[in-house]
Amino acid sequence: SVGQGGPKCPSWDCGGRGGGGCAGQIRGLCETDIISTVEFNHTGELLATGDKGGRVVIFQREPESKNAPHSQGEYDVYSTFQSHEPEFDYLKSLEIEEKINKIKWLPQQNAAHSLLSTNDKTIKLWKITERDKRPEGYNLKDEEGKLKDLSTVTSLQVPVLKPMDLMVEVSPRRVFANGHTYHINSISVNSDCETYMSADDLRINLWHLAVTDRSFNIVDIKPANMEDLTEVITASEFHPHHCNLFVYSSSKGSLRLCDMRAAALCDKHSKLFEEPEDPSNRSFFSEIISSVSDVKFSHSGRYMLTRDYLTVKVWDLNMEARPLETYQVHDYLRSKLCSLYENDCIFDKFECAWNGSDSVIMTGAYNNFFRMFDRNTKRDVTLEASRESSKPRAVLKPRRVCVGGKRRRDDISVDSLDFTKKILHTAWHPTENIIAIAATNNLYIFQDKVNSDMH
Repeated sequence: SVGQGGPKCPSWDCGGRGGGGCAGQIRGLCETDIISTVEFNHTGELLATGDKGGRVVIFQREPESKNAPHSQGEYDVYSTFQSHEPEFDYLKSLEIEEKINKIKWLPQQNAAHSLLSTNDKTIKLWKITERDKRPEGYNLKDEEGKLKDLSTVTSLQVPVLKPMDLMVEVSPRRVFANGHTYHINSISVNSDCETYMSADDLRINLWHLAVTDRSFNIVDIKPANMEDLTEVITASEFHPHHCNLFVYSSSKGSLRLCDMRAAALCDKHSKLFEEPEDPSNRSFFSEIISSVSDVKFSHSGRYMLTRDYLTVKVWDLNMEARPLETYQVHDYLRSKLCSLYENDCIFDKFECAWNGSDSVIMTGAYNNFFRMFDRNTKRDVTLEASRESSKPRAVLKPRRVCVGGKRRRDDISVDSLDFTKKILHTAWHPTENIIAIAATNNLYIFQDKVNSDMH
């Protein structure tokens, strides 16, 4: 049991299907198949993944089985489509990858679903609709849709809708291009449901969902002389309730909360969240490991969660001087920063996620490990997402990394960690204890075993 059976720390089991695989062994081992983003929609009924090949795969949660009414529904493939293709910028002689950097769902307004997907340069709005009926009995068309010979039409008939096999249709609605000089690292839909923002290394743009040919630049940190550049934007997000507030993080480890009511260009932040550096801990790697790779507002809107290389931190919007809570993700790597720098792992960008009640946070690590921290009990746990140890319905066992000295039987030595297996992308169901973990080209879906037994 996670966290030695804490009240808010459940056991997790794998929601995979048969054959020893998980609900995500969807493709073979290929560079283009590596999952690059994972995102639940606002109800949690749909889960979207994007990969380096420019594809989006949408999973839908199946309804509860009549034979087992208390079991939670599985997630099955709902639709797959090619979102982006590789492009070439002839003016800059630059190849633009098809890799999906981020996916964001729009709040559902009608029967259709909508999502935004982006690669380095272009954002696209997609509409996902279902069709399970087709009209039959046209007067002027035959069954194949061809026009009939009008001389053969001797009577009028009323067309009727006939049931057909369910078809999921994905159609491109809008393309938002030419808004960024640098690579887009994040997109965020505003709570007004009309606008969204996109951020690259030096600028943040505000878009209207109905207007594709222009955007408004709301943050620009590009210096007049690029040699004076000291930091870049790493992530940004709108406040979940206040449409005028947004936050962006930087490679220097700071967070800037901006209010769009103050000025059209939010170069002057309303609040700066920054932890003073401890001079005794300063090293060559200090700036690199302090860079914030992800920032997420809590569902309540009161807190912010950030991830840097070694820690996750919870910030209170009312306290700028230091984080409210700091959790060590893999402190045992502090002595290995030199080798991690040499193999470029120190530049990995890990994401973080809140659970639905903002009481537990989750983030990824190496060796296909992911970490959970209970904010109430202060307990934490390391779990592993791997096909070998995660058969369907198998309860995950907590893992422990041993730095030196005595080792327990199931401990893994820090020297035998596999740094090619890294969990960068995670997502938490908005209301239930269901999590999605992207491990290279595999998607694992785990659910809280205690939670499912209680329903």
